[in-house]
Amino acid sequence: MTQTDTITVGMLLFPNLTQLDLTGPYEVFARMPNTVVTLIAETPAPVRSERGLTITPDITFADAPQCDVLFVPGGIGVNRMMEHAPMLEFLRAQAKDARYITSVCTGALLLGAAGLLQGYRAATHWLAMDLLSILGAEPIQQRVVIDRNRITGGGITAGIDFGLVVAAELCGRDIAERIQLMMEYNPAPPFTSGSPTSADTTLLEEVRAATSSNRAQRRQIAQRAAARLHSMR
Repeated sequence: MTQTDTITVGMLLFPNLTQLDLTGPYEVFARMPNTVVTLIAETPAPVRSERGLTITPDITFADAPQCDVLFVPGGIGVNRMMEHAPMLEFLRAQAKDARYITSVCTGALLLGAAGLLQGYRAATHWLAMDLLSILGAEPIQQRVVIDRNRITGGGITAGIDFGLVVAAELCGRDIAERIQLMMEYNPAPPFTSGSPTSADTTLLEEVRAATSSNRAQRRQIAQRAAARLHSMR
């Protein structure tokens, strides 16, 4: 791909996605030169995120062009989408000719449910790392993981790091650094609780307990998805 070629980035929308998973990378992608970023959903109806932000898609699955970069965000809505045939079929169809197949946070589980991470190293949110192996991926606890043409990011805020890594892959480091500077992306978190490796152990256990029901449900969904993938072989 030359510097004059247009890069097409398709970013998936679905109900109850985590908006920052989407909007962090979107801000980076939209600043890349010669790039068209398209928001894709199953229907043209506005999509409501898990915290209430409503986002309008640009195009539907049926009308979407082949994307150079296929991107999937995460969120509580991933649970339903992991068993939603139209979403899984769209991902598989796009993945055949996409230059990069990517995700942030639990979007990796959706890629996994579509069979697109089998045999690949991948990252996801720390609370979902144990589910990657069920779906045939090798879990890697890093902010961004590149394995061939799969690029996956960790939880939520890792989306900006992810976006900059993708920008460097597509447009070169100079462009990525320019975008980072314009975004003034220079994180200095006020607390040390942003990772399970640095958070207070009491807080860590409280978060684990508060999310246990959803994690148990998601594990069952991942197991069913893995069984379907096995039957398709």
